[in-house]
Amino acid sequence: MAGNLYIKADGSVKDDILAQQQAALAASAERHGVDKDLVDRLMKEVRENGYVIIKNLVPREQMEAIKQEVLPLLTHDGRTEFEGYKTRRIYAVIEKTLALNPLVDHPLIMALLDQLFQPNYLLSQLQAINVLPGEVAQPLHADDGFYPIPRPRPPIGAACIWAIDDFTAENGATVIIPKSHLWGDEHPGDGSGHELVPAVMPSGSCLFFLGTAWHGAGANKTDKPRFAATTQYCEPWARQQENYSLAISRERAKLCSEKIQKMLGYSMLFPFIGFVNGRDPIRLLQDK
Repeated sequence: MAGNLYIKADGSVKDDILAQQQAALAASAERHGVDKDLVDRLMKEVRENGYVIIKNLVPREQMEAIKQEVLPLLTHDGRTEFEGYKTRRIYAVIEKTLALNPLVDHPLIMALLDQLFQPNYLLSQLQAINVLPGEVAQPLHADDGFYPIPRPRPPIGAACIWAIDDFTAENGATVIIPKSHLWGDEHPGDGSGHELVPAVMPSGSCLFFLGTAWHGAGANKTDKPRFAATTQYCEPWARQQENYSLAISRERAKLCSEKIQKMLGYSMLFPFIGFVNGRDPIRLLQDK
């Protein structure tokens, strides 16, 4: 994202910086094997509204397979209002199953994150979440709000909420406040007086949003659960929400793609952040 030094008086970006951004976008899209124009279009919507819904990104059959493998692992109700007393979650997911890995490093999501963060951004949190019938709306929140840096500011994190089941306005689809990523330090309270847009989307779709956008899970007013996964990412200099160096064993990390290994923390923000014994920590997965 262009810094203030590169903004003209009329609010536009200097031509040379814009050219660099477009070149970087094209290189990222090519590296991940996705369409550059699609990435550009999605990012324009993200920067304007704070989020974008990407429909039918993963085949419904793949989501059903994920559900069959992961759902039996969710056995305990939430412990707090934020977790949801009628919501079930699992943490340290990769230690329990690799079923969500294709969502974590999905090529289009990687290309979008490339436009937001410095290289070697990290996976901050990964969860599977089942919102049961009768669950009330989750308190509205901004995912990177725990970083003690005043707003308005660029996002330090970004996230995806993946619809494993269909998301409807009745079954607890995530609600989000458009353009709230641009706010200062104001709090929306319970959302009264604000436009709360439900992320209605079919199974296999994804809500991609900035960590500064205010959102929350909706109330499940149906008689069926609503199953989802969330993948959250952060700048490589920021501390992750989940302590993966303790939560995920080295043996399990070795089973992941190199991209996920790096996002778990086996990477560096050069020259000095993240090293182990003066070396890139990826070597810990390569040494015999």
